[in-house]
Amino acid sequence: MCNRQRSPLRTGVTTGTCAAAAAKASALHLTSGNSPENVTVKNLEGLEFSLPVFREGDYFGVIKDAGDDKSDVTDGAKILAQVEFSEGEGSISFIAGEGVGTVTLPGLKISVGQPAINPVPREMIKRSVREVIPKRSVKITIAVPNGKALAERTFNPRLGIAGGISILGTTGIVKPMNEKALLDSLTLELGMIHSLGFRELYIAFAGTGEKFTRKIFGLEGRNVIQCGNYIGHVLDEAANLGFTRAVICGNPGKLLKVSAGSFNTHSRNADGRLEALCTHLALTGADRELIRRVYESNTTNEAVEIVRAGGFAGVWNNIAEVISRKCAERVNGAMKIDVVFFDGEGVILGEYYGA
Repeated sequence: MCNRQRSPLRTGVTTGTCAAAAAKASALHLTSGNSPENVTVKNLEGLEFSLPVFREGDYFGVIKDAGDDKSDVTDGAKILAQVEFSEGEGSISFIAGEGVGTVTLPGLKISVGQPAINPVPREMIKRSVREVIPKRSVKITIAVPNGKALAERTFNPRLGIAGGISILGTTGIVKPMNEKALLDSLTLELGMIHSLGFRELYIAFAGTGEKFTRKIFGLEGRNVIQCGNYIGHVLDEAANLGFTRAVICGNPGKLLKVSAGSFNTHSRNADGRLEALCTHLALTGADRELIRRVYESNTTNEAVEIVRAGGFAGVWNNIAEVISRKCAERVNGAMKIDVVFFDGEGVILGEYYGA
């Protein structure tokens, strides 16, 4: 492994670094007949990584080590590579082997039809192979035996990457708890939606919310994004890309946080759901007893039923208007913001269609 700065958590290596090491090992075998047990590769800044490699049939491989990043779905996966000579000199082509995805939609960093090997890993792989084979044309097959199953736990299906995982990395190093990777995936998905010609974006918080959103609006296209906890990031990036309208759809558990000005809705960053609802109930004229019962609710679902039984269902329209205004202010009026509340069954509680 490379020399790394001290950190409370152990860093790992990216799939791109693994693929570069596997490809270099295969190139060494192709030119010398030897099967190396260890190879050294560099990232684009010259930082060295020394990795153990193994032979598996016609491939050489590296076991991906994500360090202490327990959220990395490729931790422990085999990253395999096979280098073969091609006709002529100078060119390097990539082939998606088993478990490596193929790009099927525009808007990503890789062209449609190409293996989902991002630009920095491609360059690392090329440089590593060129250290061994300076001039001849080669084709490089990258494979991840269980990559298709792993891809179901990533953003790849939503990004239009079919058949497996992507080979990723910008520095060669996996840093534990890297929130940036998730935000980058959301930005990529927004770019893909925009490249397909959509200028109206539907934002849901998770899978169930997307299902309800599609049902409510009769949507079949790819202009729905799941923002998770990162509604603020999605709004910022959508405005920067030039979307003209955003329809935010969600349940009270998430949208009440946004109404209170929280644009990262993770529980460690924000709550105040019941407090926000109580404030709006008071402004709507609800009596003290109703507000007390809502405030003492164990869940937002319970609060929804109390509001419904108390005859104050119109409060959701009022809160939707507040959310619309706060979101429009965040993006400096760059987009029209509409808001729809629905309950746990996908029934609309309230809505506001912004000016």
